[in-house]
Amino acid sequence: MRDRQMHTYIRQGVLYQQHGSNIMKNIRLIEVKEGILSDNERLADELRKQLAKEKTFLLNLMASPGAGKTSLILKTIDALKDDLRIAVIEADIDSIVDSEKVAAVGIPAVQLRTGGFCHLDASMVKKGLDTMDLNAFDLIFIENVGNLVCPAEFDTGAVKNAMILSVPEGDDKPLKYPLMFTVCDVLIVNKMDFLELTDFDMQKLRERVMILNPEIRIIEVSCRAGHGIDIWADWLRNEVKAFTGNGN
Repeated sequence: MRDRQMHTYIRQGVLYQQHGSNIMKNIRLIEVKEGILSDNERLADELRKQLAKEKTFLLNLMASPGAGKTSLILKTIDALKDDLRIAVIEADIDSIVDSEKVAAVGIPAVQLRTGGFCHLDASMVKKGLDTMDLNAFDLIFIENVGNLVCPAEFDTGAVKNAMILSVPEGDDKPLKYPLMFTVCDVLIVNKMDFLELTDFDMQKLRERVMILNPEIRIIEVSCRAGHGIDIWADWLRNEVKAFTGNGN
């Protein structure tokens, strides 16, 4: 609404008002974001029930652009392809580059073009899952949009949330993006082969992360050198088998 006599805006749940206060009795305020998040959580819970029924493990992988999401997925596929049936849902604002990389190694890939949205939510993920025969897969990766802010706010329906932090990004990211580290079940610290070339302090990172999320698992890897991939793959394999009931 445009009105030269009145300017109203909402920030952090507080109503600010300038001029023409008598008009406020005719305005109804609706907290849109709260409603959106609530609806999304309901759908996400429904997706998890469906995944449990089909015995399909959905992993939501989040990170900044360039942290190594696609590289980690490809390394994980190579490590687990003989044990698990795998597929990937790729999300980008406007690209199929990562889907092509996944398809090139013989793994089914679904591309979600978000068209400007900086995250995936449960309804978007459902569209991807609806194109799949869930019973045909043990593990489905979601490669979320590269972003440390918005993806952390929206439940995708995944069984577990994982994030990648690369060494060049710095050890201060838990201070800047606390929600991301709070909602994740596992943190993969990638590009450990760069550690000696930076002032990245692994001990400081661990301390900062543990304050936010004492239950999180932290795994150090280098996708380029291959270090730590076996530890990550073992963790994920065990999680999938525990969820699907196929553990031995």
